[in-house]
Amino acid sequence: MAYAGLTAERLTRAGAELADEVGFEQVTVSELARRFDVKVASLYSHLKNSRDLKTRIALLALEELADRAADALAGRAGKDALIAFGHVYRDYAREHPGRYAAAQFRLDPEAAAASAGGRHSQMTRAILRGYDLTEPDQTHAVRLLGSVFHGFVSLELAGGFSHSAPDSAESWTRVLDSLDALLRNWPAP
Repeated sequence: MAYAGLTAERLTRAGAELADEVGFEQVTVSELARRFDVKVASLYSHLKNSRDLKTRIALLALEELADRAADALAGRAGKDALIAFGHVYRDYAREHPGRYAAAQFRLDPEAAAASAGGRHSQMTRAILRGYDLTEPDQTHAVRLLGSVFHGFVSLELAGGFSHSAPDSAESWTRVLDSLDALLRNWPAP
């Protein structure tokens, strides 16, 4: 029998909050049960296992990120869109480090197809249309942007830029300016 008040959605949101507090890798059904002061078995009517919980958190994070990005991109193009898109990823990762980590979680093909991951790709490609890139350069540029955004954010979250001046915010601005310049002058094959 399901525990009163518990739903898969409520457990997913609580799991996402837990991920932000203790790290995504530390999220388990057992830890979530402790949060609700219930037996682990009572959660299994809502969740299959810890992988199911992590998948749900990943889907939530991808959806939240896509919604934020869509709002930030509305009415923007070119460099303005690129900068807004980059800021969404960096800000989300800083506000929700566990959820951001969840967004990197490897989903099975069915879950990935149903996720907001496709929206992320579409938005990235929409930004790149402002730079007149065609295939396969557009795909290379999508991978470049994802790699740079994720790499910078991951290093920053891990404290990799906190040991020296200038502040990482200044470096972030230069990274975005450099990406814009690179995309405007994309190398010919």
